[in-house]
Amino acid sequence: MAKSSNPEGKTGVRIVVAGDRGTGKSSLIVTAAAETFPTNVPRLLPPTRLPEDFYPDRVPITIIDTSSNPEDRGKLAEELKRADAVVLTYACDQPETLNRLSTFWLPELRQLEVKVPVIVVGCKLDLRDDQQQVSLEQVMSPIMQQFREIETCIECSAYKHIQIPEVFYYAQKAVLHPTGPLFDQETQTLKPRCVRALKRIFILCDHDRDGALSDAELNNFQVKCFNAPLQPSEIVGVKRVVQDKLIEGVNERGLTLTGFLFLHALFIEKGRLETTWTVLRKFGYNNDIKLSDDLIPYASFKHAPDQSVELTNEAIEFLKGVYELFDTDLDNNLRPIEVEDVFSTAPENPWNDAPYKDAAERTALGGLSLDAFLSEWALMTLLDPARSLENLVYIGYPGDSSSAIRVTRRRRLDRKKQQSERTVLQCFVFGPANAGKSALINSFLGRPYSDSYSPTADEQYAVNVVELPGGIKKTLVLREIPEDGVAKLLSSKESLAACDISVFVYDSSDESTWKRTTELLMDVAGHGEDTGYEVPCLIVAAKDDLDSFPMAIQNSTRVSQDMGIEAPIPISSKLSDFNNIFRRIVNAAEHPHLSIPETEAGRSRKQYHRLVNRSLMFVSVGAAVAIVGFAAYRIYAARKNASG
Repeated sequence: MAKSSNPEGKTGVRIVVAGDRGTGKSSLIVTAAAETFPTNVPRLLPPTRLPEDFYPDRVPITIIDTSSNPEDRGKLAEELKRADAVVLTYACDQPETLNRLSTFWLPELRQLEVKVPVIVVGCKLDLRDDQQQVSLEQVMSPIMQQFREIETCIECSAYKHIQIPEVFYYAQKAVLHPTGPLFDQETQTLKPRCVRALKRIFILCDHDRDGALSDAELNNFQVKCFNAPLQPSEIVGVKRVVQDKLIEGVNERGLTLTGFLFLHALFIEKGRLETTWTVLRKFGYNNDIKLSDDLIPYASFKHAPDQSVELTNEAIEFLKGVYELFDTDLDNNLRPIEVEDVFSTAPENPWNDAPYKDAAERTALGGLSLDAFLSEWALMTLLDPARSLENLVYIGYPGDSSSAIRVTRRRRLDRKKQQSERTVLQCFVFGPANAGKSALINSFLGRPYSDSYSPTADEQYAVNVVELPGGIKKTLVLREIPEDGVAKLLSSKESLAACDISVFVYDSSDESTWKRTTELLMDVAGHGEDTGYEVPCLIVAAKDDLDSFPMAIQNSTRVSQDMGIEAPIPISSKLSDFNNIFRRIVNAAEHPHLSIPETEAGRSRKQYHRLVNRSLMFVSVGAAVAIVGFAAYRIYAARKNASG
């Protein structure tokens, strides 16, 4: 396979040369640039530039010489932090300079947090005592084990022109085609993210989906990546190399995924990293083995704070097909291992971490139903549209990526239209500690009730499908806000913009939780009035299986009437009596002009605005009457003068 071209976006490589005094730094640089050994070398060279045609990748190199004098330590640190790669030198005839690499220079790089490839170079090879011949591998192996940032070790002689161009070739190569993201040197295997990317590329190239790359598919792959076809004899040769080492790497249909991965591991082991990097970059991957930003239309996600992002029907149909493909036993239960398979062509499974982990309902077998699978996607699209779209692309979404998502209408407009058109609705769940918020969320996900109480330290999400009369389905997202997180949430002006409805939960047997819940309701309602992001609110009286506190009905009736919202909805998680609470939440969210609480301050403000508007109307009418009167007087005066 052919060599790579200049990786996109890389306009130059900055290589900093450092090491003890007298180890040959400046001679190395001058000999590389001028191709002749210098007789007089200045103490410190100015930046030296190697032209773009110096090496095959056609990327210009700037080499920075450094001083190892103590008074220049600040300048040295500054240059090292700006480096794309570092060349550390020692003198082959001075063993103490080699020891200084592991006792000073490499620890110094770590202390400065210089996280770039390091090339260790033994200079003055011609001066080494013939009686002290030791293999480079034997000398460097312990150091490379300790300092994994070392990419390559090489010995050279500027005086005898031995391996001078190779020094900066390897340094440039370590920047343009780094080993770290692709290969684990310790285990001698491809890294997981590299395997996932190559698996996705294999699937994209396997046009007939038969699990192997035929000769024609291999040739198409070669042309796409290297702009040159393979001859039939070359294809036979590639497959023979794989088959000799790995029987399962080739079958009667062609090169298998196992063989494809083996081939790339072989390239890397032989130092041909540019081959694998060229393949990855042709398919849009960056140095982190993730798709480049320009493949995801981030402009599609721009929206007002009170708009949200949802999957289109086209994307949902694609995901249904993915579910059916991976639910191999057709039991409407995507097991955890099958979910991992779905994301095996993505850098990682995005649902392994919060807020997606444990956010959807699990089947009795611990898997995901189709509704739960689509709910997880809906949640990810709502919270992180870019990540959702990236993962759609990773798992093979065939359409234009911008066709996979849509931005909803503004909530402010929904209120005017008196109807929400969203298919995914977000509900904030407020309430004091031990009021029953988590029990409500657990019941939403079909989890059994537990008497044991463990306080919620962080926000958590739950998502599920709610079926309405007529077979209509809506996706509801519950976001539990811990009591001590409310102040932080409301410190942002736009904190309620993403909220379709808020639910306030209190323990119907505990009057103190009722008082705290009404305070939270007032805070949220006031914040909505102040910012213009008012939201419908419902109150939930949890633990209805316990005796209510005295005056519970009177107090709750008074508050709900004063604020103009529905009376508290009694539920019992323990008895699984939920009073259609989730349907009621969805119904209230779908009618965003109703159930909006009104505080005393908000009511006074509205009355003030009505008075002002009425006064302005009277002023306008009065002014109009005055103008009409003045006009009538002028007509009368004109007529009187005419008759006179």
